[in-house]
Amino acid sequence: MDGHNSEDSKQSTADMTVFVQNLLQQMQSRFQTMSDSIITKIDEMGSRINELEQSINDLKAEMGVEGSPSPLAPSKQKSDEAKQEEGSA
Repeated sequence: MDGHNSEDSKQSTADMTVFVQNLLQQMQSRFQTMSDSIITKIDEMGSRINELEQSINDLKAEMGVEGSPSPLAPSKQKSDEAKQEEGSA
């Protein structure tokens, strides 16, 4: 009986070793898949950020060509307010 228990113990250890190795391989495969997915998403985000940056630069260039009237408007408003204050004083 002692010899039989020893064989069962060895078989059980071998089965457990195979199970753990398979489990570790599955985990490694899943982590690799997740890692690849994350890297792909980061690359896509980088491309989108680059496109957004280019669009912003294009808009800035367009506004520069038009003479950028927006920054001038507040200064006109301030000078108009100053004239109104002078007139009412």
